[in-house]
Amino acid sequence: MSEAVLSAKNIKKYYGATHANDDLSIDLNGGEIRGLIGENGSGKSTLISIIAGITMPDSGSMMMNGAAYQPKDSLDSGRNRIGTVVQELGLVDGLPAGVNIFLGRAERFTKAGVINLEKLYAEASGLFEKWGFPGFPVSRMTGLLTIEEKKIVELMRALSIDPQLLILDEITQMLSLNYRRIFIDIINKLKAENKSILMVTHDVEEMVELTDCITIMRDGKIVAERRCDGTTPDEIKRLMVGRELEGAYYREDKAESYNEKVVLRAEHIISEYFKDLSFELHEREILGFCGLSDAGIHELAESLFAVRPLKSGKIVVVDDDAAIKTPMQAMKLKMGYVPKDRDKQALMTQTTIEDNIALPTVEMIRRRAGFLNPYAKQELSEKVMKMFDVKASGITQVMSGLSGGNRQKVNLGRWLIQGKTILILDCPTRGVDVGVKSYIYHEMIELKKQGVSILVFSDELPELIGMCDRLMVMKRGKIEKVMKRSEGFSEEAIIEVML
Repeated sequence: MSEAVLSAKNIKKYYGATHANDDLSIDLNGGEIRGLIGENGSGKSTLISIIAGITMPDSGSMMMNGAAYQPKDSLDSGRNRIGTVVQELGLVDGLPAGVNIFLGRAERFTKAGVINLEKLYAEASGLFEKWGFPGFPVSRMTGLLTIEEKKIVELMRALSIDPQLLILDEITQMLSLNYRRIFIDIINKLKAENKSILMVTHDVEEMVELTDCITIMRDGKIVAERRCDGTTPDEIKRLMVGRELEGAYYREDKAESYNEKVVLRAEHIISEYFKDLSFELHEREILGFCGLSDAGIHELAESLFAVRPLKSGKIVVVDDDAAIKTPMQAMKLKMGYVPKDRDKQALMTQTTIEDNIALPTVEMIRRRAGFLNPYAKQELSEKVMKMFDVKASGITQVMSGLSGGNRQKVNLGRWLIQGKTILILDCPTRGVDVGVKSYIYHEMIELKKQGVSILVFSDELPELIGMCDRLMVMKRGKIEKVMKRSEGFSEEAIIEVML
């Protein structure tokens, strides 16, 4: 391992009374994959944004290859060969994927003020092919891409500058198994080229497996560093939260358990993403879906809540003998939906917690004349914040100021407060720390006990194995195999079916 590529000393960043970064010092070495981990709100994203030139520190200094480094903005950090993939998507949906890769750096494709798109697309295609994604639709509008494809575009944008330091904030939780394997090949290749990688993920087991060294943050400070060959996931979790995590993480029972009563039935449903699917969801069941990037699991989740239309077939809520046609109808039939991309598909990030809670709970706070009752709106919002332990200054705080875990608590809480009987959860723990994950899993277990039926769509096999009664393994738009908890789920068996 070589000398430090980047050295940060005594970094401080305050937001009012909050010490987001409190006198931090860290060295990132060439040929090293460094993990950065901590609970939501520990200061990881602030540190990353300072290194990437997105946020200015209040004090402290940085050195890049022994020279002073003071980035004015993210383009300046790119000129210093620091590539960054942030947690939340940072692409322009109204531009083609290839243009997003070179956005702000398109001079070499420009002549007399006109961009040569053919040349730009050719270079973008070569970049995708070089890193293991041949045939990527570089000319397609970014807004038409899946959330996973958008994350790959962001990765290619970071790699396009031939980074000496690559910063990755929660990228793996966006990727399905096959793309995740390509990603691991990429970071190992960069390591072999003596590049430095700073990687943030809330998947502790994955971090211990992929990185060389882990820096643990808590309350704006670095509290410990551990070599991965001398630590365990349990030790990292304890250092993150400052205590032992009590109680079981996943379910402790080893067999499926649900009522015979069927609450939801999919009957020969077909779309451009999946083919002739039929299945039943039982009362008090947690039914999981998994598959590779072309399996169609996330599109299926959207179709079950009528967000994405079907070509044929129907989805029936059995008690009401009603085929779901619209999301509004699904809500009236006591269904709730938490999508994979919470910031684009679920939350209004530039409005308050109160407004976000009110959005799907209108029927609970509407007056007879049709107007919203402001007192009921406030009371309900305060109740959600208290029940689901949302850490914020109050219900008037803007959502964009919350950590990923607290955004997800608001996202889930506003549905759970309504007493829904069927929940569709698409990647419910994406981008949240181990403490919030444990909280969400506990809530799922409690809901199951109360008779709620849950559909879970996830790229995280451990959470499906840990939580589901039955698991539908999908392959190229079809249900390849149905597995039961009592049969003993294993990652190896599931992956064998997926591949």
